[in-house]
Amino acid sequence: MPFFAYKARDMRGELLQGVLEGADPGAVADQLMGTGATPVEIVATRQPQGQRGEGWWARLTEKKVTPLDVQLFSRQMYTLMKAGVPIMRGLAGLQESAISKSFAKVIRDLRESLDAGRELSASMRRHPDVFNNFYLSMVRVGEMTGRLDEVMLRLFEHLEFDREMRARVKSAVRYPMFVMIAMVIAIFIVNIAVIPKFVKVFESLHAELPLMTKILIAGSRFTVDYWYIMLGGAAVAIVALLRWIGTPAGRLKWDRWKLRMPIAGKIVHKATMARFARSFALSSKSGVPIVQALTVVSQTVDNAHLSLRVETMRDSVERGESILRTAVTAGIFTPVVLQMIAVGEESGSLDDLMDEIAQMYEREVDYELKTLASQIEPILIAFLGALVLVLALGIFLPIWDLGRAALKG
Repeated sequence: MPFFAYKARDMRGELLQGVLEGADPGAVADQLMGTGATPVEIVATRQPQGQRGEGWWARLTEKKVTPLDVQLFSRQMYTLMKAGVPIMRGLAGLQESAISKSFAKVIRDLRESLDAGRELSASMRRHPDVFNNFYLSMVRVGEMTGRLDEVMLRLFEHLEFDREMRARVKSAVRYPMFVMIAMVIAIFIVNIAVIPKFVKVFESLHAELPLMTKILIAGSRFTVDYWYIMLGGAAVAIVALLRWIGTPAGRLKWDRWKLRMPIAGKIVHKATMARFARSFALSSKSGVPIVQALTVVSQTVDNAHLSLRVETMRDSVERGESILRTAVTAGIFTPVVLQMIAVGEESGSLDDLMDEIAQMYEREVDYELKTLASQIEPILIAFLGALVLVLALGIFLPIWDLGRAALKG
């Protein structure tokens, strides 16, 4: 993506300057407004100096910055600031001890930006692929309130929660995906290597074959003759699907469909809502206004459909409606959660109750993931049974009939 040099004003009116990567100036403006900054000027520019001068092979093979790197950085920054270590000296130590060369370059750029007079949030904004809008907004709030160390600790906890949640979901779907891939490979091998052997036997006997056997033979011949077309068509379909998902409309429909998937849809929904509640609680405890908190949190929700619902909540709150009323209208919360939101809004402890909501969703996700295998196993067994039945009816039953006919003859 191209790079754009920007000038913006923060909430205190101070001038911010830097370079951001984005699809177009509008996307860069959205990134800036998501952190509470007002764009003044955005112009196209060349690649940042820190990324020029390296060979293309070095950039291609260099390991990218991972969320774990950012998580550990947050914890280390909290420890250093809590101990009273000056931020420049702390960053110098982190740069020298960084295991990832890519992240060491990011820390070096942060030091250079701070040395040039920029604030930490403005320096981090130069690396949107490393620090997302939620992270930048939290750091900015920490700078304004003088509680940057506390914000760093909360960001570490938030990133740890997010990473564990994603890891649990991936671990739960690994077994079903492995079984489905194994079934597809088995069907492909049967069509190419097994059924053609039986076809020779059937042809030598010149017998009338059942309909199921004819269908299997036709499918096998098509696979053998046009396997390259099938593989090419599958590759084209996957690329087209990925391109469609990359569009805003496609991403919205895809994410809405994911929420409606049998079994997995409710897990995706609850995991996303746990991330929303945790992010909102963190923003509220850090002193972020509710409207701005909803703006930032909508960008951390990893689902376009739910993110759109959160943005709708923000617009309603901005018009003066209550959190409870907007939550009911959004239609993404259960009655129990809505009751907790009502109590939290009435008692003034919405941030604490949002933490409890996040924990409740997290417990539900844990339960769903633990029972996921038992829910999917009957479906997999049914598919395997259907596959065996088709093979039995299409291949072994004709052989059995032919064998009996030969014995009688």
